[in-house]
Amino acid sequence: MITSKDELKTYLLQDKIALHKKNCPRPALFGDEVWKWEIVYRKYEYYTNCRRKNILTRLGYLYYKLICHNQSLKLGFSIPVNVFGPGLSIAHYGTITVNENVKVGKNCRIHENVTIGATSGSKQAPILGDNIFLGSGSRVIGNVQIGDDIAIGAGCVVVRSFTTPGITLGGVPAKVISQNNSHPHLDKNLFE
Repeated sequence: MITSKDELKTYLLQDKIALHKKNCPRPALFGDEVWKWEIVYRKYEYYTNCRRKNILTRLGYLYYKLICHNQSLKLGFSIPVNVFGPGLSIAHYGTITVNENVKVGKNCRIHENVTIGATSGSKQAPILGDNIFLGSGSRVIGNVQIGDDIAIGAGCVVVRSFTTPGITLGGVPAKVISQNNSHPHLDKNLFE
């Protein structure tokens, strides 16, 4: 949860590295829509957590809420604030749906058509650790916990907890398919 300007800078830098943009000073005019969205998302998150301080933070909150909402509609993202830790990397735009009660640690890479959510109106949602990879079309549903350094393969449906670190999940329902961790799918600069 971003509550200070220093934390905002840290999150923005980690997101930039996770998106493989370490040597780019700013997003390109065309082609960096996801990076632009992540910058707005992090600023919206900051202003959401700090909006009661003064009139400027309230205005910043409203501005970034509107921009984030519009960009989310264009890109197909339904991602509430205060869900992801630093190092968020969305590989492609396309449908991504995340429940507001989900908690994800640092360094998460998500591909398109991913759902992380609760079931049957429950408030209990998944808790994912650090260094998580979510392949295309994967689903993590219900009151489950996912440990650190786990790769969730394309099309995988996770409906129970997997807390053993450094494994790869696949199938419907999910099962352990290898002892390989998620690190090959994440930017190596995140681990320096």
